Amino acid sequence: MKKQTLFLFLCGLCSWMNTATALEYNVLRHGVVGAGKKLNTDSLQAAIDNLHASGGGQLYFPAGRYLTGSLQLKSNVMLYLEKEAVLLGSTSPYDYPGFSTEKELKVNDDHFDQALIYAEGAENIGIMGEGCIDGQGRELALTIDSLHHTGELVDKHYNTYRKRPNTRPKLLFIRGCRGVEIRNAHLRSSAAWGLSFSLCSNLTLDSLHVENRAYWNNDGIDVSDCKKVRISNCYINSADDGICLKSHNRGAWNDDVSISNCHIISSASAIKFGTESLGGFKHVKIDSIWVKDTYRSAIAIESVDGAEIEHVQVSNVHAVNTGNAIFIRLGHRSGDQPGYLRHVSIKNVYVEVPFGRPDLNYDLRGPSVTFFHNPFPSSISGIPGHDIEDVTLENIEIVYPGRATRGMAYMSVSRLKDVPENEKGYPEFTMFEELPSWGFYVRHVKGIQLRHIKLRLQEDDFRPAFVFDRVSGIRLTGIDLPENKQAGQVVLRKCTLQEVDATAKNQLQEVD
Repeated sequence: MKKQTLFLFLCGLCSWMNTATALEYNVLRHGVVGAGKKLNTDSLQAAIDNLHASGGGQLYFPAGRYLTGSLQLKSNVMLYLEKEAVLLGSTSPYDYPGFSTEKELKVNDDHFDQALIYAEGAENIGIMGEGCIDGQGRELALTIDSLHHTGELVDKHYNTYRKRPNTRPKLLFIRGCRGVEIRNAHLRSSAAWGLSFSLCSNLTLDSLHVENRAYWNNDGIDVSDCKKVRISNCYINSADDGICLKSHNRGAWNDDVSISNCHIISSASAIKFGTESLGGFKHVKIDSIWVKDTYRSAIAIESVDGAEIEHVQVSNVHAVNTGNAIFIRLGHRSGDQPGYLRHVSIKNVYVEVPFGRPDLNYDLRGPSVTFFHNPFPSSISGIPGHDIEDVTLENIEIVYPGRATRGMAYMSVSRLKDVPENEKGYPEFTMFEELPSWGFYVRHVKGIQLRHIKLRLQEDDFRPAFVFDRVSGIRLTGIDLPENKQAGQVVLRKCTLQEVDATAKNQLQEVD
Protein backbone atom coordinates (compact mmCIF):
# COMPACT_ATOMS: atom_id res chain seq x y z
CA MET A 1 0.00 0.00 0.00
CA LYS A 2 1.16 3.52 -0.83
CA LYS A 3 0.63 4.78 2.69
CA GLN A 4 2.71 1.94 4.12
CA THR A 5 5.56 2.65 1.73
CA LEU A 6 5.55 6.32 2.63
CA PHE A 7 5.45 5.55 6.32
CA LEU A 8 8.30 3.06 6.21
CA PHE A 9 10.41 5.42 4.12
CA LEU A 10 9.92 8.23 6.59
CA CYS A 11 10.69 5.97 9.50
CA GLY A 12 13.95 4.86 7.91
CA LEU A 13 14.82 8.41 6.92
CA CYS A 14 14.30 9.72 10.40
CA SER A 15 15.94 6.71 12.07
CA TRP A 16 13.37 6.62 14.77
CA MET A 17 11.88 3.22 14.22
CA ASN A 18 13.06 -0.22 13.16
CA THR A 19 11.24 -0.67 9.84
CA ALA A 20 11.50 -4.43 10.05
CA THR A 21 9.28 -4.54 13.11
CA ALA A 22 7.10 -1.47 12.58
CA LEU A 23 3.39 -2.20 12.91
CA GLU A 24 0.36 -0.71 11.24
CA TYR A 25 -2.97 -0.62 13.05
CA ASN A 26 -6.06 0.15 11.02
CA VAL A 27 -8.40 1.72 13.56
CA LEU A 28 -11.43 -0.01 12.02
CA ARG A 29 -9.98 -3.38 13.03
CA HIS A 30 -9.66 -2.34 16.66
CA GLY A 31 -13.21 -1.53 17.63
CA VAL A 32 -13.22 2.06 16.32
CA VAL A 33 -16.28 3.36 14.47
CA GLY A 34 -15.93 6.14 11.89
CA ALA A 35 -19.54 7.32 11.68
CA GLY A 36 -18.98 10.49 13.77
CA LYS A 37 -21.39 9.60 16.61
CA LYS A 38 -19.83 6.87 18.75
CA LEU A 39 -17.21 8.04 21.25
CA ASN A 40 -14.01 6.12 20.43
CA THR A 41 -11.71 7.40 23.17
CA ASP A 42 -11.11 4.07 24.94
CA SER A 43 -10.57 2.08 21.74
CA LEU A 44 -8.20 4.65 20.25
CA GLN A 45 -6.19 4.96 23.44
CA ALA A 46 -5.92 1.17 23.66
CA ALA A 47 -4.58 1.07 20.08
CA ILE A 48 -1.98 3.74 20.89
CA ASP A 49 -0.95 1.88 24.05
CA ASN A 50 -0.62 -1.43 22.19
CA LEU A 51 1.47 0.11 19.42
CA HIS A 52 3.74 1.72 21.97
CA ALA A 53 4.13 -1.52 23.94
CA SER A 54 4.95 -3.40 20.70
CA GLY A 55 7.81 -1.07 19.80
CA GLY A 56 5.91 1.48 17.74
CA GLY A 57 4.15 1.86 14.43
CA GLN A 58 1.44 3.67 12.54
CA LEU A 59 -2.15 4.12 13.67
CA TYR A 60 -3.97 4.40 10.37
CA PHE A 61 -7.29 6.25 9.95
CA PRO A 62 -9.11 5.54 6.68
CA ALA A 63 -11.86 7.87 5.45
CA GLY A 64 -14.45 8.51 8.17
CA ARG A 65 -15.31 10.72 11.12
CA TYR A 66 -13.84 9.48 14.40
CA LEU A 67 -15.32 11.07 17.52
CA THR A 68 -13.00 11.07 20.53
CA GLY A 69 -12.09 12.71 23.78
CA SER A 70 -8.55 13.38 24.97
CA LEU A 71 -5.84 10.99 23.70
CA GLN A 72 -2.28 10.57 24.96
CA LEU A 73 0.26 9.98 22.22
CA LYS A 74 3.20 7.75 23.26
CA SER A 75 6.72 7.07 22.03
CA ASN A 76 7.23 5.69 18.51
CA VAL A 77 3.58 6.07 17.54
CA MET A 78 2.56 7.89 14.38
CA LEU A 79 -1.04 8.92 13.61
CA TYR A 80 -1.74 8.71 9.87
CA LEU A 81 -4.98 10.30 8.68
CA GLU A 82 -6.08 9.52 5.14
CA LYS A 83 -7.37 12.43 3.06
CA GLU A 84 -11.05 11.98 4.00
CA ALA A 85 -10.37 11.03 7.62
CA VAL A 86 -11.44 13.45 10.39
CA LEU A 87 -10.45 13.03 14.03
CA LEU A 88 -13.33 14.82 15.69
CA GLY A 89 -13.08 16.26 19.19
CA SER A 90 -15.92 15.66 21.61
CA THR A 91 -18.06 18.65 22.58
CA SER A 92 -18.36 17.45 26.19
CA PRO A 93 -15.78 18.85 28.65
CA TYR A 94 -16.08 15.63 30.66
CA ASP A 95 -14.13 13.90 27.87
CA TYR A 96 -11.03 16.04 28.55
CA PRO A 97 -9.40 15.17 31.88
CA GLY A 98 -6.68 17.59 32.89
CA PHE A 99 -3.21 16.29 32.07
CA SER A 100 -1.18 18.53 34.38
CA THR A 101 -1.15 21.73 36.31
CA GLU A 102 2.29 22.91 35.24
CA LYS A 103 3.12 26.45 36.27
CA GLU A 104 3.75 27.41 32.66
CA LEU A 105 0.05 27.03 31.97
CA LYS A 106 -0.78 29.75 34.48
CA VAL A 107 1.67 32.48 33.56
CA ASN A 108 -0.94 34.62 31.81
CA ASP A 109 -3.88 33.37 33.86
CA ASP A 110 -5.01 30.96 31.17
CA HIS A 111 -5.67 27.46 32.39
CA PHE A 112 -5.58 25.33 29.30
CA ASP A 113 -4.64 22.15 31.15
CA GLN A 114 -6.56 19.91 28.74
CA ALA A 115 -6.03 18.89 25.10
CA LEU A 116 -7.53 16.71 22.41
CA ILE A 117 -4.10 15.18 21.75
CA TYR A 118 -1.51 15.25 24.51
CA ALA A 119 2.01 13.88 24.89
CA GLU A 120 4.63 14.31 27.59
CA GLY A 121 8.14 12.89 27.72
CA ALA A 122 7.65 10.89 24.53
CA GLU A 123 10.08 10.31 21.67
CA ASN A 124 9.58 9.92 17.93
CA ILE A 125 5.92 10.77 17.62
CA GLY A 126 3.94 12.49 14.94
CA ILE A 127 0.89 13.11 12.80
CA MET A 128 0.88 12.68 9.03
CA GLY A 129 -1.47 12.37 6.10
CA GLU A 130 -3.90 14.79 4.46
CA GLY A 131 -6.71 14.22 6.91
CA CYS A 132 -8.09 16.62 9.49
CA ILE A 133 -8.12 17.06 13.25
CA ASP A 134 -11.20 19.11 14.20
CA GLY A 135 -11.61 20.16 17.82
CA GLN A 136 -15.19 21.46 17.38
CA GLY A 137 -13.97 24.26 19.59
CA ARG A 138 -16.87 26.67 19.43
CA GLU A 139 -19.43 24.04 20.40
CA LEU A 140 -17.13 22.76 23.15
CA ALA A 141 -16.42 26.23 24.55
CA LEU A 142 -20.09 27.20 24.55
CA THR A 143 -20.95 23.96 26.37
CA ILE A 144 -18.29 24.74 29.00
CA ASP A 145 -19.69 28.25 29.36
CA SER A 146 -23.25 26.96 29.74
CA LEU A 147 -22.28 24.38 32.38
CA HIS A 148 -20.47 27.08 34.33
CA HIS A 149 -23.54 29.30 34.45
CA THR A 150 -25.86 26.46 35.44
CA GLY A 151 -23.48 25.57 38.26
CA GLU A 152 -22.94 22.02 37.01
CA LEU A 153 -19.26 22.52 36.13
CA VAL A 154 -17.99 25.78 37.61
CA ASP A 155 -14.80 27.20 36.13
CA LYS A 156 -12.94 28.74 39.06
CA HIS A 157 -10.81 30.66 36.56
CA TYR A 158 -13.76 32.12 34.67
CA ASN A 159 -12.95 35.44 33.00
CA THR A 160 -15.69 37.71 34.24
CA TYR A 161 -14.39 40.71 32.28
CA ARG A 162 -14.42 38.94 28.90
CA LYS A 163 -17.35 36.73 29.93
CA ARG A 164 -15.72 33.48 28.83
CA PRO A 165 -14.39 30.34 30.50
CA ASN A 166 -10.63 30.00 30.85
CA THR A 167 -10.51 26.25 31.41
CA ARG A 168 -10.70 25.01 27.82
CA PRO A 169 -8.91 22.25 25.88
CA LYS A 170 -6.17 22.95 23.37
CA LEU A 171 -6.12 21.02 20.11
CA LEU A 172 -2.60 19.64 20.63
CA PHE A 173 -0.28 19.95 23.60
CA ILE A 174 3.15 18.30 23.32
CA ARG A 175 5.48 18.76 26.29
CA GLY A 176 9.02 17.59 26.94
CA CYS A 177 9.13 15.42 23.80
CA ARG A 178 11.95 14.68 21.38
CA GLY A 179 11.58 13.96 17.69
CA VAL A 180 8.14 15.33 16.79
CA GLU A 181 6.94 15.46 13.17
CA ILE A 182 3.61 16.84 11.99
CA ARG A 183 3.21 17.03 8.21
CA ASN A 184 0.50 17.75 5.64
CA ALA A 185 -2.42 17.61 8.05
CA HIS A 186 -5.37 19.99 8.39
CA LEU A 187 -5.97 21.17 11.96
CA ARG A 188 -8.86 23.37 12.99
CA SER A 189 -11.27 24.71 15.57
CA SER A 190 -9.71 24.41 19.00
CA ALA A 191 -11.50 25.74 22.07
CA ALA A 192 -8.20 27.45 23.01
CA TRP A 193 -4.69 27.42 21.51
CA GLY A 194 -4.21 25.27 18.43
CA LEU A 195 -0.83 23.52 18.28
CA SER A 196 1.16 24.02 21.48
CA PHE A 197 4.69 22.71 22.13
CA SER A 198 6.74 23.16 25.29
CA LEU A 199 10.30 22.09 26.19
CA CYS A 200 10.59 19.91 23.08
CA SER A 201 13.55 19.25 20.80
CA ASN A 202 13.80 18.27 17.14
CA LEU A 203 10.36 19.58 16.23
CA THR A 204 9.26 19.63 12.57
CA LEU A 205 5.99 21.22 11.39
CA ASP A 206 5.65 21.15 7.62
CA SER A 207 2.90 21.81 5.08
CA LEU A 208 0.15 22.26 7.67
CA HIS A 209 -3.20 23.96 7.14
CA VAL A 210 -4.20 25.48 10.49
CA GLU A 211 -7.58 27.20 10.75
CA ASN A 212 -8.19 28.19 14.36
CA ARG A 213 -10.80 30.92 14.65
CA ALA A 214 -13.62 29.24 16.56
CA TYR A 215 -13.26 31.02 19.90
CA TRP A 216 -11.09 33.27 22.06
CA ASN A 217 -7.35 32.62 22.52
CA ASN A 218 -7.26 30.79 19.20
CA ASP A 219 -3.52 30.97 18.52
CA GLY A 220 -2.32 29.02 15.51
CA ILE A 221 1.04 27.57 16.63
CA ASP A 222 2.71 28.20 20.02
CA VAL A 223 6.29 27.11 20.69
CA SER A 224 7.66 27.54 24.22
CA ASP A 225 11.29 26.86 25.16
CA CYS A 226 11.95 24.38 22.36
CA LYS A 227 15.21 23.60 20.55
CA LYS A 228 15.85 22.67 16.92
CA VAL A 229 12.49 23.77 15.56
CA ARG A 230 11.54 23.84 11.87
CA ILE A 231 8.21 25.39 10.81
CA SER A 232 7.78 25.58 7.05
CA ASN A 233 5.23 25.75 4.24
CA CYS A 234 2.28 26.34 6.57
CA TYR A 235 -0.98 28.22 6.08
CA ILE A 236 -2.39 29.69 9.30
CA ASN A 237 -5.67 31.55 9.84
CA SER A 238 -6.13 32.28 13.53
CA ALA A 239 -8.30 34.45 15.75
CA ASP A 240 -5.24 35.17 17.91
CA ASP A 241 -1.48 35.12 17.19
CA GLY A 242 -0.50 33.13 14.10
CA ILE A 243 2.92 31.75 15.10
CA CYS A 244 3.92 32.67 18.63
CA LEU A 245 7.22 31.88 20.34
CA LYS A 246 6.73 31.90 24.09
CA SER A 247 8.99 31.24 27.07
CA HIS A 248 7.18 30.02 30.19
CA ASN A 249 10.22 28.68 32.05
CA ARG A 250 13.06 30.69 33.59
CA GLY A 251 16.39 29.15 32.69
CA ALA A 252 15.01 27.71 29.44
CA TRP A 253 14.74 29.22 25.99
CA ASN A 254 13.81 28.70 22.38
CA ASP A 255 17.04 27.98 20.47
CA ASP A 256 17.77 27.20 16.81
CA VAL A 257 14.33 28.03 15.42
CA SER A 258 13.53 28.36 11.72
CA ILE A 259 10.20 29.68 10.37
CA SER A 260 9.95 29.85 6.59
CA ASN A 261 7.53 30.04 3.67
CA CYS A 262 4.37 30.54 5.70
CA HIS A 263 1.13 32.40 4.93
CA ILE A 264 -0.60 33.96 7.94
CA ILE A 265 -3.91 35.69 8.64
CA SER A 266 -4.52 36.75 12.23
CA SER A 267 -6.80 38.83 14.41
CA ALA A 268 -3.72 39.50 16.55
CA SER A 269 -0.04 39.36 15.41
CA ALA A 270 1.30 37.23 12.55
CA ILE A 271 4.66 36.24 14.10
CA LYS A 272 5.30 37.14 17.71
CA PHE A 273 7.91 36.58 20.45
CA GLY A 274 6.10 36.71 23.79
CA THR A 275 3.95 37.79 25.49
CA GLU A 276 5.13 35.19 28.04
CA SER A 277 8.89 35.79 28.07
CA LEU A 278 10.51 34.35 31.20
CA GLY A 279 13.46 32.46 29.68
CA GLY A 280 14.59 33.51 26.24
CA PHE A 281 14.76 33.32 22.46
CA LYS A 282 18.09 32.71 20.70
CA HIS A 283 19.18 32.00 17.13
CA VAL A 284 15.84 32.47 15.42
CA LYS A 285 15.56 32.77 11.63
CA ILE A 286 12.36 33.90 9.94
CA ASP A 287 12.23 33.99 6.14
CA SER A 288 9.65 34.28 3.36
CA ILE A 289 6.48 35.14 5.23
CA TRP A 290 3.23 36.41 3.66
CA VAL A 291 0.76 38.22 5.92
CA LYS A 292 -2.66 39.70 5.23
CA ASP A 293 -5.80 40.88 7.05
CA THR A 294 -3.92 40.95 10.37
CA TYR A 295 -5.04 43.21 13.21
CA ARG A 296 -1.77 43.76 15.04
CA SER A 297 1.88 43.43 13.99
CA ALA A 298 3.43 41.54 11.11
CA ILE A 299 6.52 41.01 13.31
CA ALA A 300 6.49 41.52 17.11
CA ILE A 301 9.59 40.81 19.24
CA GLU A 302 9.01 41.25 22.98
CA SER A 303 10.88 40.65 26.22
CA VAL A 304 8.84 41.87 29.18
CA ASP A 305 9.29 39.16 31.84
CA GLY A 306 13.10 38.98 31.98
CA ALA A 307 13.71 37.04 28.75
CA GLU A 308 17.02 37.07 26.92
CA ILE A 309 16.56 37.69 23.19
CA GLU A 310 19.51 37.67 20.81
CA HIS A 311 20.54 36.72 17.28
CA VAL A 312 17.22 37.12 15.50
CA GLN A 313 17.14 37.35 11.69
CA VAL A 314 13.98 38.28 9.79
CA SER A 315 13.91 38.54 6.01
CA ASN A 316 11.50 38.64 3.09
CA VAL A 317 8.22 39.58 4.74
CA HIS A 318 5.28 40.78 2.61
CA ALA A 319 2.29 42.06 4.58
CA VAL A 320 -0.87 43.80 3.32
CA ASN A 321 -3.85 45.08 5.29
CA THR A 322 -1.88 44.71 8.52
CA GLY A 323 -2.23 47.02 11.53
CA ASN A 324 1.47 47.45 12.26
CA ALA A 325 4.70 46.53 10.51
CA ILE A 326 7.36 46.08 13.21
CA PHE A 327 7.09 46.15 17.00
CA ILE A 328 10.16 45.53 19.18
CA ARG A 329 9.85 45.94 22.95
CA LEU A 330 12.07 45.46 25.99
CA GLY A 331 9.95 46.05 29.10
CA HIS A 332 9.74 44.94 32.72
CA ARG A 333 6.30 43.51 33.41
CA SER A 334 7.59 40.79 35.75
CA GLY A 335 10.81 39.23 37.01
CA ASP A 336 13.54 40.53 39.30
CA GLN A 337 15.34 42.28 36.45
CA PRO A 338 14.55 43.18 32.85
CA GLY A 339 16.08 40.86 30.31
CA TYR A 340 17.92 41.97 27.22
CA LEU A 341 17.13 42.29 23.53
CA ARG A 342 20.03 42.55 21.09
CA HIS A 343 21.43 41.56 17.70
CA VAL A 344 18.25 41.81 15.63
CA SER A 345 18.30 42.06 11.84
CA ILE A 346 15.17 42.73 9.76
CA LYS A 347 15.60 42.91 5.97
CA ASN A 348 13.52 42.98 2.82
CA VAL A 349 10.11 43.87 4.23
CA TYR A 350 7.05 45.35 2.52
CA VAL A 351 3.97 46.32 4.56
CA GLU A 352 0.73 48.14 3.78
CA VAL A 353 -1.01 49.60 6.85
CA PRO A 354 -4.72 50.49 6.44
CA PHE A 355 -6.56 53.36 8.06
CA GLY A 356 -9.33 51.20 9.54
CA ARG A 357 -9.44 47.78 11.19
CA PRO A 358 -7.75 45.12 9.04
CA ASP A 359 -9.67 42.28 10.71
CA LEU A 360 -13.11 43.78 10.19
CA ASN A 361 -14.41 40.64 8.48
CA TYR A 362 -13.49 38.38 11.41
CA ASP A 363 -16.36 37.21 13.57
CA LEU A 364 -13.85 37.32 16.44
CA ARG A 365 -11.89 40.57 16.33
CA GLY A 366 -9.01 41.81 18.44
CA PRO A 367 -9.93 44.19 21.27
CA SER A 368 -10.26 47.84 20.29
CA VAL A 369 -8.15 50.45 22.06
CA THR A 370 -10.01 52.67 24.47
CA PHE A 371 -8.53 56.04 23.46
CA PHE A 372 -8.62 58.29 20.41
CA HIS A 373 -5.52 58.02 18.26
CA ASN A 374 -4.02 58.61 14.86
CA PRO A 375 -2.44 55.73 12.87
CA PHE A 376 0.43 54.15 14.80
CA PRO A 377 4.01 53.97 13.51
CA SER A 378 6.33 51.01 13.91
CA SER A 379 8.14 51.22 17.24
CA ILE A 380 11.36 49.99 18.82
CA SER A 381 11.51 50.80 22.51
CA GLY A 382 13.48 49.80 25.60
CA ILE A 383 13.14 51.31 29.06
CA PRO A 384 15.35 53.72 31.08
CA GLY A 385 18.62 52.02 31.98
CA HIS A 386 17.95 49.04 29.70
CA ASP A 387 18.51 49.73 26.02
CA ILE A 388 17.72 47.48 23.13
CA GLU A 389 21.07 46.85 21.41
CA ASP A 390 22.29 46.36 17.86
CA VAL A 391 19.27 46.57 15.56
CA THR A 392 19.54 46.61 11.76
CA LEU A 393 16.64 47.50 9.46
CA GLU A 394 17.44 47.22 5.76
CA ASN A 395 15.37 47.39 2.57
CA ILE A 396 12.13 48.21 4.35
CA GLU A 397 9.13 49.71 2.54
CA ILE A 398 6.00 50.65 4.46
CA VAL A 399 2.89 52.31 3.06
CA TYR A 400 0.99 54.24 5.74
CA PRO A 401 -2.55 55.60 5.42
CA GLY A 402 -1.85 59.12 6.66
CA ARG A 403 -4.99 61.11 7.52
CA ALA A 404 -3.64 62.05 10.95
CA THR A 405 -5.30 65.12 12.43
CA ARG A 406 -4.61 67.24 15.50
CA GLY A 407 -8.33 67.15 16.13
CA MET A 408 -8.22 63.41 16.79
CA ALA A 409 -5.08 63.32 18.96
CA TYR A 410 -1.90 65.35 19.25
CA MET A 411 1.56 64.70 20.69
CA SER A 412 3.98 67.48 19.84
CA VAL A 413 7.69 66.73 19.31
CA SER A 414 8.29 69.33 22.01
CA ARG A 415 6.62 66.95 24.48
CA LEU A 416 8.51 63.72 23.83
CA LYS A 417 9.14 63.36 27.57
CA ASP A 418 5.38 62.97 27.99
CA VAL A 419 5.19 59.74 25.97
CA PRO A 420 4.62 57.17 28.75
CA GLU A 421 7.33 54.58 29.42
CA ASN A 422 4.70 52.04 30.54
CA GLU A 423 7.41 49.66 31.79
CA LYS A 424 4.96 47.13 33.19
CA GLY A 425 2.37 47.34 30.44
CA TYR A 426 1.16 44.56 28.20
CA PRO A 427 3.44 44.74 25.14
CA GLU A 428 1.55 45.97 22.12
CA PHE A 429 2.14 48.66 19.48
CA THR A 430 -0.71 50.69 20.99
CA MET A 431 0.81 50.67 24.50
CA PHE A 432 2.26 54.20 24.40
CA GLU A 433 -1.04 55.74 23.28
CA GLU A 434 -0.65 58.62 20.82
CA LEU A 435 2.83 58.72 19.26
CA PRO A 436 4.54 61.77 17.71
CA SER A 437 5.65 60.18 14.40
CA TRP A 438 3.99 58.45 11.47
CA GLY A 439 6.76 56.07 10.31
CA PHE A 440 9.05 54.95 13.17
CA TYR A 441 9.27 55.72 16.89
CA VAL A 442 12.59 54.64 18.46
CA ARG A 443 13.48 55.07 22.15
CA HIS A 444 16.15 53.66 24.50
CA VAL A 445 18.19 51.92 21.83
CA LYS A 446 21.98 51.54 21.56
CA GLY A 447 23.22 50.97 18.04
CA ILE A 448 20.61 51.06 15.26
CA GLN A 449 21.14 51.03 11.50
CA LEU A 450 18.44 52.05 9.06
CA ARG A 451 19.47 51.41 5.46
CA HIS A 452 17.27 51.95 2.45
CA ILE A 453 14.06 52.71 4.30
CA LYS A 454 11.22 53.81 2.02
CA LEU A 455 8.13 55.27 3.66
CA ARG A 456 5.00 56.22 1.75
CA LEU A 457 1.76 58.03 2.64
CA GLN A 458 -1.61 57.47 0.96
CA GLU A 459 -2.74 60.81 2.40
CA ASP A 460 -0.84 63.50 4.27
CA ASP A 461 0.28 63.25 7.91
CA PHE A 462 1.31 66.28 9.92
CA ARG A 463 3.75 64.32 12.12
CA PRO A 464 7.44 63.71 11.29
CA ALA A 465 8.43 60.37 9.77
CA PHE A 466 10.99 59.40 12.44
CA VAL A 467 11.38 60.18 16.12
CA PHE A 468 14.52 59.05 17.98
CA ASP A 469 14.50 59.61 21.74
CA ARG A 470 17.61 58.76 23.82
CA VAL A 471 19.14 56.62 21.08
CA SER A 472 22.89 56.26 20.57
CA GLY A 473 24.90 55.09 17.58
CA ILE A 474 22.34 55.95 14.90
CA ARG A 475 23.21 55.14 11.26
CA LEU A 476 20.85 56.54 8.61
CA THR A 477 21.46 55.88 4.92
CA GLY A 478 19.14 55.70 1.96
CA ILE A 479 16.07 57.21 3.62
CA ASP A 480 13.31 57.69 1.02
CA LEU A 481 10.31 59.85 1.95
CA PRO A 482 7.42 61.44 0.02
CA GLU A 483 8.41 64.47 -2.05
CA ASN A 484 6.55 66.86 0.24
CA LYS A 485 8.43 65.52 3.30
CA GLN A 486 11.92 66.94 2.84
CA ALA A 487 12.60 68.90 6.04
CA GLY A 488 12.38 68.15 9.75
CA GLN A 489 11.27 64.55 9.19
CA VAL A 490 13.93 63.00 11.44
CA VAL A 491 13.54 64.23 15.01
CA LEU A 492 16.34 63.67 17.54
CA ARG A 493 16.15 64.06 21.32
CA LYS A 494 19.27 63.29 23.37
CA CYS A 495 20.72 61.15 20.58
CA THR A 496 24.13 60.51 19.05
CA LEU A 497 24.69 59.99 15.34
CA GLN A 498 27.32 57.64 13.98
CA GLU A 499 26.59 57.84 10.26
CA VAL A 500 24.15 60.00 8.28
CA ASP A 501 24.11 60.43 4.51
CA ALA A 502 23.44 63.79 2.87
CA THR A 503 19.75 63.12 2.24
CA ALA A 504 18.99 62.18 5.84
CA LYS A 505 21.15 65.03 7.15
CA ASN A 506 18.90 67.58 5.47
CA GLN A 507 15.92 66.10 7.29
CA LEU A 508 17.31 66.29 10.84
CA GLN A 509 15.57 68.24 13.58
CA GLU A 510 16.89 68.30 17.15
CA VAL A 511 14.59 69.01 20.11
CA ASP A 512 15.11 69.29 23.86
